[in-house]
Amino acid sequence: SDDVKSAMCVLSCFGASAEFTVIKTLEGALNKNLVDNLDVAVREGLLDKADNVYRFSHDRIQEAAYNMMEMLDRCHLHFFYGMTLAPPADVDTDDSLLLIAANQLNLAGPEAVQDKSQNAVVANLNLRAGKKAMEMSDFVAAYFYFDNGISFLRKKHWEEHYALSLELF
Repeated sequence: SDDVKSAMCVLSCFGASAEFTVIKTLEGALNKNLVDNLDVAVREGLLDKADNVYRFSHDRIQEAAYNMMEMLDRCHLHFFYGMTLAPPADVDTDDSLLLIAANQLNLAGPEAVQDKSQNAVVANLNLRAGKKAMEMSDFVAAYFYFDNGISFLRKKHWEEHYALSLELF
């Protein structure tokens, strides 16, 4: 059905798999019944579900679901998913949502920002993700987050967001 395809497209934006909590958070924001539709896909053998994680049963299925969406739509969806997951990431204790939100926003890129105030929000989220990666001794990922954070800064960032700019650079 179209609802199952749509739910699989949402899941495909997160790569090979996504946790139930991520899907449930998006379900409320999108006002779509993602869980039931993904469970249909599990019954049809397109997805596996174990330990509260939905996983594509083959990478080709994930690619097909992802490629059903237009490039521009994917960009906007990644941004929407990242911004949707950012507030719950503030209260998340294990920081996994923080990294997922930052990754989604980085997949969207600075071009996806529609409201100028979001630039600093995304840059700050990348700063937090970069610091978290440093704590985990993942310096390559930390560089990636800091670099992406810099890419979201606006032209006058040294005047408007000095502390944030200083920490990212």
